[in-house]
Amino acid sequence: MSKIQQEDRLNLAPKKFNMWIFIFTSFMFFAALTSGFIVYVGGSSAHGMNIKMPDAFMYSTAVIMLSSLTMFLAARAAKSSQFGKQRLYLWLTIMLGVAFFGIQLYAWSYLVKNGIYFSNPNASQSFIYVFTGMHLLHIFAGLLLLANTLWRSYRSIEQVKNLYSVQMSSIFWHFVDIIWIYLYVFLLLNQQ
Repeated sequence: MSKIQQEDRLNLAPKKFNMWIFIFTSFMFFAALTSGFIVYVGGSSAHGMNIKMPDAFMYSTAVIMLSSLTMFLAARAAKSSQFGKQRLYLWLTIMLGVAFFGIQLYAWSYLVKNGIYFSNPNASQSFIYVFTGMHLLHIFAGLLLLANTLWRSYRSIEQVKNLYSVQMSSIFWHFVDIIWIYLYVFLLLNQQ
Protein backbone atom coordinates (compact mmCIF):
# COMPACT_ATOMS: atom_id res chain seq x y z
CA MET A 1 0.00 0.00 0.00
CA SER A 2 1.39 3.38 -1.00
CA LYS A 3 1.88 6.26 1.40
CA ILE A 4 -0.97 8.21 -0.29
CA GLN A 5 -3.37 5.28 0.18
CA GLN A 6 -2.41 5.02 3.84
CA GLU A 7 -3.01 8.75 4.31
CA ASP A 8 -6.39 8.49 2.54
CA ARG A 9 -7.39 5.61 4.81
CA LEU A 10 -6.39 7.61 7.91
CA ASN A 11 -8.28 10.71 6.68
CA LEU A 12 -11.43 8.65 6.10
CA ALA A 13 -11.46 6.97 9.53
CA PRO A 14 -13.03 9.96 11.37
CA LYS A 15 -15.80 10.12 8.77
CA LYS A 16 -16.60 6.46 9.36
CA PHE A 17 -16.72 7.16 13.11
CA ASN A 18 -19.20 9.98 12.42
CA MET A 19 -21.38 7.50 10.53
CA TRP A 20 -21.41 5.19 13.53
CA ILE A 21 -22.38 8.09 15.79
CA PHE A 22 -25.22 9.00 13.41
CA ILE A 23 -26.42 5.38 13.37
CA PHE A 24 -26.33 5.22 17.17
CA THR A 25 -28.33 8.44 17.52
CA SER A 26 -30.83 7.26 14.90
CA PHE A 27 -31.21 3.97 16.75
CA MET A 28 -31.85 5.88 19.97
CA PHE A 29 -34.40 8.04 18.13
CA PHE A 30 -36.37 4.99 16.99
CA ALA A 31 -36.08 3.45 20.45
CA ALA A 32 -37.51 6.68 21.89
CA LEU A 33 -40.40 6.60 19.40
CA THR A 34 -41.31 3.04 20.29
CA SER A 35 -40.92 3.81 24.00
CA GLY A 36 -43.24 6.78 23.54
CA PHE A 37 -45.81 4.50 21.97
CA ILE A 38 -45.53 2.02 24.85
CA VAL A 39 -45.96 4.80 27.43
CA TYR A 40 -48.92 6.27 25.51
CA VAL A 41 -50.71 2.95 25.18
CA GLY A 42 -49.93 1.99 28.78
CA GLY A 43 -51.38 5.24 30.08
CA SER A 44 -54.54 5.29 27.98
CA SER A 45 -57.64 3.20 27.67
CA ALA A 46 -56.45 2.01 24.24
CA HIS A 47 -54.69 -1.33 24.23
CA GLY A 48 -52.96 -1.14 20.89
CA MET A 49 -53.74 0.16 17.45
CA ASN A 50 -56.83 -1.98 16.89
CA ILE A 51 -56.06 -2.51 13.22
CA LYS A 52 -54.52 -5.15 11.00
CA MET A 53 -51.25 -4.05 9.44
CA PRO A 54 -51.39 -3.77 5.64
CA ASP A 55 -49.91 -6.74 3.76
CA ALA A 56 -47.82 -4.17 1.89
CA PHE A 57 -45.61 -3.90 4.99
CA MET A 58 -44.81 -7.60 4.68
CA TYR A 59 -43.92 -7.18 1.00
CA SER A 60 -41.77 -4.15 1.72
CA THR A 61 -39.95 -6.17 4.38
CA ALA A 62 -39.07 -8.81 1.79
CA VAL A 63 -37.93 -6.09 -0.63
CA ILE A 64 -35.66 -4.36 1.87
CA MET A 65 -34.14 -7.67 2.98
CA LEU A 66 -33.38 -8.46 -0.67
CA SER A 67 -31.83 -5.01 -1.05
CA SER A 68 -29.56 -5.76 1.89
CA LEU A 69 -28.36 -8.86 0.02
CA THR A 70 -27.64 -6.86 -3.13
CA MET A 71 -25.79 -4.26 -1.03
CA PHE A 72 -23.70 -7.04 0.51
CA LEU A 73 -22.88 -8.33 -2.98
CA ALA A 74 -21.93 -4.80 -4.11
CA ALA A 75 -19.54 -4.45 -1.17
CA ARG A 76 -18.02 -7.86 -1.86
CA ALA A 77 -17.54 -6.97 -5.54
CA ALA A 78 -15.90 -3.68 -4.54
CA LYS A 79 -13.43 -5.49 -2.28
CA SER A 80 -12.35 -7.72 -5.15
CA SER A 81 -12.21 -4.77 -7.61
CA GLN A 82 -15.04 -6.14 -9.77
CA PHE A 83 -16.40 -2.73 -10.71
CA GLY A 84 -18.97 -4.00 -13.21
CA LYS A 85 -20.57 -6.22 -10.57
CA GLN A 86 -20.29 -3.47 -7.99
CA ARG A 87 -22.27 -1.10 -10.23
CA LEU A 88 -24.85 -3.78 -11.09
CA TYR A 89 -25.53 -4.57 -7.45
CA LEU A 90 -25.63 -0.89 -6.52
CA TRP A 91 -28.21 -0.29 -9.25
CA LEU A 92 -30.25 -3.23 -7.97
CA THR A 93 -30.03 -1.95 -4.40
CA ILE A 94 -31.23 1.49 -5.48
CA MET A 95 -34.12 0.02 -7.48
CA LEU A 96 -35.15 -2.15 -4.53
CA GLY A 97 -34.90 0.89 -2.24
CA VAL A 98 -37.18 2.86 -4.54
CA ALA A 99 -39.57 -0.13 -4.65
CA PHE A 100 -39.57 -0.23 -0.84
CA PHE A 101 -40.38 3.48 -0.76
CA GLY A 102 -43.26 2.99 -3.23
CA ILE A 103 -44.69 0.02 -1.33
CA GLN A 104 -44.63 2.03 1.91
CA LEU A 105 -46.54 4.86 0.22
CA TYR A 106 -49.03 2.29 -1.06
CA ALA A 107 -49.43 1.03 2.52
CA TRP A 108 -50.22 4.59 3.60
CA SER A 109 -52.89 4.88 0.90
CA TYR A 110 -54.35 1.57 2.12
CA LEU A 111 -54.48 2.92 5.67
CA VAL A 112 -56.18 6.13 4.51
CA LYS A 113 -58.75 4.17 2.48
CA ASN A 114 -59.55 2.23 5.63
CA GLY A 115 -60.10 5.37 7.71
CA ILE A 116 -56.77 5.39 9.52
CA TYR A 117 -55.40 8.92 9.36
CA PHE A 118 -52.45 10.67 10.93
CA SER A 119 -54.82 12.83 12.99
CA ASN A 120 -57.00 10.09 14.41
CA PRO A 121 -59.03 9.96 17.63
CA ASN A 122 -57.04 6.82 18.46
CA ALA A 123 -53.62 8.47 18.55
CA SER A 124 -51.92 5.09 18.81
CA GLN A 125 -52.79 4.60 15.13
CA SER A 126 -50.99 7.85 14.30
CA PHE A 127 -47.78 6.23 15.47
CA ILE A 128 -47.84 4.06 12.31
CA TYR A 129 -47.30 7.18 10.22
CA VAL A 130 -44.64 8.50 12.59
CA PHE A 131 -42.67 5.22 12.60
CA THR A 132 -42.89 4.64 8.87
CA GLY A 133 -42.45 8.32 7.97
CA MET A 134 -39.26 8.68 9.98
CA HIS A 135 -38.00 5.44 8.48
CA LEU A 136 -38.78 6.69 4.97
CA LEU A 137 -36.68 9.78 5.66
CA HIS A 138 -33.78 7.45 6.47
CA ILE A 139 -34.49 5.42 3.31
CA PHE A 140 -34.40 8.63 1.27
CA ALA A 141 -31.04 9.55 2.82
CA GLY A 142 -29.80 6.03 2.10
CA LEU A 143 -30.88 6.31 -1.53
CA LEU A 144 -28.96 9.58 -1.86
CA LEU A 145 -25.90 7.93 -0.32
CA LEU A 146 -26.22 4.94 -2.68
CA ALA A 147 -26.64 7.23 -5.70
CA ASN A 148 -23.48 9.10 -4.70
CA THR A 149 -21.60 5.81 -4.30
CA LEU A 150 -22.81 4.64 -7.70
CA TRP A 151 -21.85 7.95 -9.32
CA ARG A 152 -18.38 7.74 -7.76
CA SER A 153 -17.96 4.19 -9.07
CA TYR A 154 -18.24 5.50 -12.63
CA ARG A 155 -15.46 7.99 -11.98
CA SER A 156 -11.81 7.09 -11.80
CA ILE A 157 -11.26 7.28 -8.07
CA GLU A 158 -8.71 5.45 -5.99
CA GLN A 159 -9.72 2.01 -4.75
CA VAL A 160 -9.34 3.15 -1.12
CA LYS A 161 -11.94 5.88 -1.67
CA ASN A 162 -14.18 3.55 -3.65
CA LEU A 163 -14.12 0.98 -0.84
CA TYR A 164 -14.76 3.69 1.72
CA SER A 165 -17.80 4.95 -0.20
CA VAL A 166 -19.21 1.44 -0.57
CA GLN A 167 -18.56 0.66 3.11
CA MET A 168 -20.35 3.81 4.26
CA SER A 169 -23.33 3.06 2.03
CA SER A 170 -23.35 -0.55 3.18
CA ILE A 171 -23.26 0.34 6.88
CA PHE A 172 -26.11 2.80 6.49
CA TRP A 173 -28.22 0.59 4.23
CA HIS A 174 -27.95 -2.44 6.51
CA PHE A 175 -28.90 -0.16 9.40
CA VAL A 176 -32.14 0.98 7.72
CA ASP A 177 -32.89 -2.67 6.94
CA ILE A 178 -32.48 -3.68 10.58
CA ILE A 179 -34.52 -0.69 11.79
CA TRP A 180 -37.38 -1.58 9.44
CA ILE A 181 -37.44 -5.19 10.64
CA TYR A 182 -37.52 -3.90 14.23
CA LEU A 183 -40.37 -1.48 13.42
CA TYR A 184 -42.33 -4.05 11.45
CA VAL A 185 -42.17 -6.62 14.24
CA PHE A 186 -43.06 -3.91 16.76
CA LEU A 187 -46.08 -2.87 14.66
CA LEU A 188 -47.21 -6.48 14.27
CA LEU A 189 -46.99 -7.07 18.01
CA ASN A 190 -49.06 -3.95 18.74
CA GLN A 191 -51.66 -4.07 15.98
CA GLN A 192 -54.50 -5.45 18.12
